[in-house]
Amino acid sequence: MNATDIPLRFAVLGPLRAWRGEQELELGSPQQRAVLAALLLRGGRPATLGELIDGVWGERPPAAAVSVLRTYVSRLRKVLEPDRNRAGGPRVVVSVGDGYLLRAPEDALDLAVVRQRAADARALRAEGDPSAAAGLLHAALDGWDGTALAGIPGPLAEAERARLDEERLALLECRIDNDLDLGRHTEVIAELMSLTRAYPMKEQLSRLLMLALYRSGRQADALAVFRTARRTLVDQLGIEPGAALRELHDRILAADESLALLPPRQQAQPPPARPPAPATRPAQLPADLPTFVGRRSELDRVRALLPEDGRMPSTVIIGAIGGMGGIGKTTLAVHWAHEIAGRFPDGQLCLNLRGFDPTGTVVTPEEAIRVFLDALGVPPSNIPSGLAAQAALYRSLLAERRVLILLDNARDADQVRPLLPGSPGSLVIVTSRSRLTGLVVGEGAFPLTLDQLTTSEAHDLLARRLGADRLAAEPEAAAEIITRCARLPLALAIVAAHAVGHPGFPLATIAEEVRESHGSLDAFTGGDDITTDVRAVFSWSYKALSAPAARLFRLLGLHSGPDVSAPAVAALAGLPAQETRTLLSELTRAHLVIERLPGRYTLHDLLRVYAGERVRAEDPAEERERAVERLLSWYLHSADATYPLITPKRARVPLPAPPPSCRPLEFTEHEQALDWCESERANLVSAVHQAVACGRPDLAWRLPAVLWGFFYLRSHLHDWLDTAGAGLSAARAAGDRVGEAQGLADTAAALRFTGRVEEAIAHQHQALALYRRLGDLMGRSRAVGNLGDAYLQAGRLRESVEYSRRALAIDRVLGSTWGEGIALTNLGDAYQRLGRFQEAISCLEQALTVLRASDNRWVEGVALDILGTVHHRLRRHDDAVAHYHRALETHRAIANRWGEGHSLSNLGDVQLDAGREEEARTSWRRALEIFVELGHPDAEKARERLARPPGRAPRAAGDGTASARTA
Repeated sequence: MNATDIPLRFAVLGPLRAWRGEQELELGSPQQRAVLAALLLRGGRPATLGELIDGVWGERPPAAAVSVLRTYVSRLRKVLEPDRNRAGGPRVVVSVGDGYLLRAPEDALDLAVVRQRAADARALRAEGDPSAAAGLLHAALDGWDGTALAGIPGPLAEAERARLDEERLALLECRIDNDLDLGRHTEVIAELMSLTRAYPMKEQLSRLLMLALYRSGRQADALAVFRTARRTLVDQLGIEPGAALRELHDRILAADESLALLPPRQQAQPPPARPPAPATRPAQLPADLPTFVGRRSELDRVRALLPEDGRMPSTVIIGAIGGMGGIGKTTLAVHWAHEIAGRFPDGQLCLNLRGFDPTGTVVTPEEAIRVFLDALGVPPSNIPSGLAAQAALYRSLLAERRVLILLDNARDADQVRPLLPGSPGSLVIVTSRSRLTGLVVGEGAFPLTLDQLTTSEAHDLLARRLGADRLAAEPEAAAEIITRCARLPLALAIVAAHAVGHPGFPLATIAEEVRESHGSLDAFTGGDDITTDVRAVFSWSYKALSAPAARLFRLLGLHSGPDVSAPAVAALAGLPAQETRTLLSELTRAHLVIERLPGRYTLHDLLRVYAGERVRAEDPAEERERAVERLLSWYLHSADATYPLITPKRARVPLPAPPPSCRPLEFTEHEQALDWCESERANLVSAVHQAVACGRPDLAWRLPAVLWGFFYLRSHLHDWLDTAGAGLSAARAAGDRVGEAQGLADTAAALRFTGRVEEAIAHQHQALALYRRLGDLMGRSRAVGNLGDAYLQAGRLRESVEYSRRALAIDRVLGSTWGEGIALTNLGDAYQRLGRFQEAISCLEQALTVLRASDNRWVEGVALDILGTVHHRLRRHDDAVAHYHRALETHRAIANRWGEGHSLSNLGDVQLDAGREEEARTSWRRALEIFVELGHPDAEKARERLARPPGRAPRAAGDGTASARTA
């Protein structure tokens, strides 16, 4: 064997070690080892010099850090490749750009081996085979040899040690959970007791110990574990245990028979042909208000809706809580929901329907059901089109379940009806300023209209917030504050917040300030002709703000989304981030905004109305327009910053420069970009519609144009179609032909992925005609290519060939190697589906040459996959396997998880056809894990493959290849 062929192995799950064959290598100084660790943990991706320097030395690198780093790399190369011919260049640690890449087979690193074993085990568990999973889980845990990266210095190693320790603990929890499925409850008790002492905050460990003890006949000990865990969480963190732990506690108390161990399924038993209903248990209730007081009679009335003995209700119970804004409907609903949540073991759903939102962005029933289906574990791509089909799926999932559903701020009965379960056992709590008479008459809802707090309750509310002694010292001032606030909880809370912030102010002074502002604004009118001047309280609290905070509060009235992040607020106000955070803290202390999550803020809808009134009254139209432009531009340019990470190497849409004081975000990682888009999705959709409403069609059509990759990867097809359609309409109305063409192309792409292929074809033809009139050859090329793909998906193969050829000709004239590679790939796919295999191979091999020259890795993986399919259909099994493996390498290099799963499925097919059944099942299990992770409908196909009787080979996937899209 040639010395250069001796395999290398690496270990990071313990001290950093490396072997060449059977010989362990000396890896040098701790810092040199840190460089090797950084390269190994990149997972086959290059690391820049800056990333390596930061990882090894952090904020205090040596003066000659670059030189020192290059010396370490040179020494590592000598250790890893001692017999390397210098003329040939390094093969293991190679230079890439201004950094380095470590090339080694995936299974050369112990971490990769452990993760693969864990993934295979989880897939086996998903198939219902815990016995087979057990060995893999134990083997995966055996891969650890002490503390990961032991002895390696630097911030990267420190962070990775913590992350890998969490990964090991999660794997350990999975192994113990699997052992419990196999009936090994008595065997794991001692281990779990040790673990709960070492990790007292880990609720999952406490849950597993409770279950093991209960199944061992030790009910009292199981309940004692809960008490200990609860006491620890309350004392250390000030929080109650999570829903899963509380639910298990209640079921143990009730001696729930379903907790008894069910016999594990035998290995030979195939998985079900259809997956079970999603098992996700949502827990969406917001936190209960710690200072809740009063409402005793109202609570008694709603408590009477449920059977006293804890039995399941015989019908769907609907409680409709009504009353004017600020009366405390939501607070009461949330408090009651927390009180009874334990009676609904299948979870809690909660959504603000925004029925009286001042921006007019009411949540439609379709949007609400999609949110709930997502919470119940339904992949977005599995959600059907149309309200009727969505509601049917929603009711089917809730059948035989006991779920608590809180629908806050409903507009009317029509908004609520589609969200009602169709089977008994669940409770729906609805709050609204409307009386919801239709629900009372048609669905038998129990109405409860809230009045103002009694004087005694209002006094108790202030006492809880300010202290009884402070009120007792100034009873007349306290009484005046209660009167001036009209006994409204929202108004009282705002005044109390001001008083808490100024503990030295006498209550008489605060009462005088409220008195002076009273009557300066229009009054609200309640349902029982109670006229209150709650705006006066807002005005008084607003006037107490500093001038910059008051300006920020006003500008927040211009934001149309459901919540807003601190960086978006900074753009809205045109302020630096630190100053913005300081002002938001001032607004939060004044109870004028709520920090819903760290760094994310929202306003009560009444305060949003007030902010909108003040900004229109105090700020000139030009300033309002500039603020909205900064905000919408921030969303557009931040979304555009995710584009090269989500859709690498794709042509970008030209954007206008952002206005001054608008500082869009920057992103460095694929997942970071996707996560930001997900967290801002509702605001991004809202921004498109706000751009339409405020006369900025140029922003309205560009936003969906930069978001298509995110919508596609996360299967948010409804949002994709909605925003693309809105942008298209805005561009048409403004006579913006460039925007109209882009909007047609985006709408066509969304239609194609929602299965409406013929409509997609019609839109692409319109786009093509418009690009011709514009003289835009590049746009024309994209439209022609997209038509080739659309006809391919429609099964109209001869038309696909025609348009793919036309796209190829145009791209060659334009010198667009990017478009040429895509057109050749689509053409090769059409030929292979037509059975013209030699022409397919010729096109695809040409495509690979062009794609590699233009660094189009996304479509390169697709082309390799299609070549694998061609060779499979020609029964050239070894060639097919080789191409699928190359496709997998390419997909993984750019984090194309769906492409990876698709190629794994095809690889399994050819492995089975070649008589390598165990390898085939391994490939399918890996594909299934990816599709389940993505929530992709192809998970069903993977399950069908795994359920196929042994020895039965599928046909080659001649019509199931991924398309080379040109969106």
